Amino acid sequence: MKKNILITGGAGFIGSHVVRLFVNKYPKYKIINLDALTYAGNLENLSDLEDSDNYSFVKADINDQEVLEKIFRTYDITDVIHLAAESHVDRSIHDPLAFVKTNIIGTVNLLNVAKSYWKEDLSKHLFYHISTDEVYGSLGRDGLFTESTAYDPNSPYSASKASSDHFVRAYNETYGLQVVISNCSNNYGPNQFPEKLIPLFIHNIKERKSLPVYGDGQYTRDWLYVVDHARAIDLVFHDGKKGATYNIGGFNEWTNLDLIHVLCKKMDQKLGREPGSSAALITYVIDRPGHDKRYAIDATKINKELNWSPSLQFEEGLEKTIDWYLENADWLENITSGSYVEYYKKQYKSE
Repeated sequence: MKKNILITGGAGFIGSHVVRLFVNKYPKYKIINLDALTYAGNLENLSDLEDSDNYSFVKADINDQEVLEKIFRTYDITDVIHLAAESHVDRSIHDPLAFVKTNIIGTVNLLNVAKSYWKEDLSKHLFYHISTDEVYGSLGRDGLFTESTAYDPNSPYSASKASSDHFVRAYNETYGLQVVISNCSNNYGPNQFPEKLIPLFIHNIKERKSLPVYGDGQYTRDWLYVVDHARAIDLVFHDGKKGATYNIGGFNEWTNLDLIHVLCKKMDQKLGREPGSSAALITYVIDRPGHDKRYAIDATKINKELNWSPSLQFEEGLEKTIDWYLENADWLENITSGSYVEYYKKQYKSE
């Protein structure tokens, strides 16, 4: 069956890697990238695809129903991979309503348009919703999030994503829309907006700026290289069981502070600086409200059912990531100007 796949949020960090994978791997598919190009959406992420015959970009907002309906008709959309979302916890604390509008209302709007357009035979189409491990809340020292872990979101961001997950499941149960959901751990790699830890600290180390660490730095996260996440999305889209959820993780836990020290050591080596000079930039800042202590994904299901596992160990992926940011200084400079500067000043307040 010919596929015309709408990928929402395709100019963002994870979305751009998914778009690139599908455009290059499946030349017979038509990939339509829909992105509103808000602060984290950047068409520079996909400049290498601009002349591809099977790729089109549409600037649009998923809350605009009329525009979505037109896109579905114009491109005869057969499937959706939905990544468009407000995704930063810190921003959700300052402006939760923006997360409600995009992550909940926008998702439901997209579900409605897909359901209506595919109503003649819902079984031939797939709505794939990309979510996060943060919907499960916080873990203690032991245990892992599984697909059956109860939802327990603690931030406006994770609450909005949990709600969107529930709506996707409801449209499967209530209307028969064919869906699949995946919940992923922290991603890192090229093209990530520098409000997130790794690109932020690469930039700050390079510029000899302080490295703001929340609280005691003992928050633990499971890290996954973004290209491995895109590979997993490919497998779930093509071979995942309809109506199922898949957890995607790296089996790769690091406390923030341990990760930062590894990053500082590698940056000192890359930049030819005195060992320990980057670590001296670490500054402890006021912790954010509702900060989850630990996330860790059990990715056994996707490993067994779809034969997926991460291709890179963390330090290897971190090395590739650092090299990319150092080699693409113009990309980073373009991003870290304008409104981002004001956001940064507001967010990272010292004790």
